[in-house]
Amino acid sequence: MSRDRVERALLRALRPLVIAVLFAVTAFPFLYMVMLSVRDIQELILEPGSLWPREPTLGTYADVLTRQGFLTFMRNSAVVAAASVTVTLMVSVPGAYAVARLRFFGRRQVHALFLAVYLFPAIVPAIPLFVLFSMLRLRGSLAGLVLVYIAQTVPVIVYMLRNYFESVPRSVEEAAAIDGCSRLATIWRVVLPLSKPALMATGLYAFMIAWNEFLFALLFLVERPERWTVSLGLSQLAGSIEIPTTVLMAGSVVLTLPIVIVFFAGERLLTEGLTAGAEKG
Repeated sequence: MSRDRVERALLRALRPLVIAVLFAVTAFPFLYMVMLSVRDIQELILEPGSLWPREPTLGTYADVLTRQGFLTFMRNSAVVAAASVTVTLMVSVPGAYAVARLRFFGRRQVHALFLAVYLFPAIVPAIPLFVLFSMLRLRGSLAGLVLVYIAQTVPVIVYMLRNYFESVPRSVEEAAAIDGCSRLATIWRVVLPLSKPALMATGLYAFMIAWNEFLFALLFLVERPERWTVSLGLSQLAGSIEIPTTVLMAGSVVLTLPIVIVFFAGERLLTEGLTAGAEKG
C-alpha cells in the first residue's frame, strides 16, 4: 500500500474523532452553564459535582427575568443592537462600494485608515468620549451608546464589504446601467441582492459587538440602571454575593442565547459571507 493511500485512510479515520473532540470541548461549557441554570440551589450545594439536575426548575429564569430586571436589560440591548446594525450597514454599504468601485484621490490611504482605528485599544478613546458625551448630555442615553458602537464597527465592516463588492462582476453593474439604472439604483437592485451573505456576516458582527460590549456600556450607563444592557446587568449579578450561582448561570444563558439563535438562523449566509472575497484560482 502506498504512503499516500495510508495517509488518506488515516485522515478519513481521524477526521470524525477530531470533529467530535472539538465539538465536545466547545459545547461542554455551554451545556454545563445550561445545566447549572436549571438546578435548585439547595441541590447544587448538596451535590456540587453532579452535572445532571434531579428536578430541573425554571425558577431561576423567572428570577433573573423579573426580579433581577433582565427583561428591561434585554429590551435595551435589543434596541441598541438593532439601531447599531441598521445605521452601521446604511453607512458602510455606500462607503464600501465607493472604495471598491470609484477612483478618487487618497483611495488607498482611506482604505488603510479604516483598519488603523483598530491599532488602538478601546480604553484610549474612552475618557475623551466620556468628556464629550457629558458636554453633549448624551451620557446615560442609549443613543450615545449606539453612536459609539457605530464608530467601532463601521471601519471593519467597510473593509469586509469592500472585498465582497470587488468580487461582484462589473458586467452585471454595466448591464444595469445600460437598462437605465443610476448608481444608487444599481446598488439597491443589483449589488445588495448579490451581497446577502456578506451583509449577513457583517450584520452579525455588528450585532455581537452591540449585544456583548461591556466597557462603554459601563462607562456611559452605570448611573442609569433602567437603561442598562444585558452585559452590564450580568456583571452586576456576578459582583453580588447575594445572587445564587444558578441565577447567575441563567443570566449567562439569557445573554448568550440570542447570539446562538441568530447565528444558526443565518448559518448558510454567514458561512458564504465569511468566505467571500477569497481568491479563485
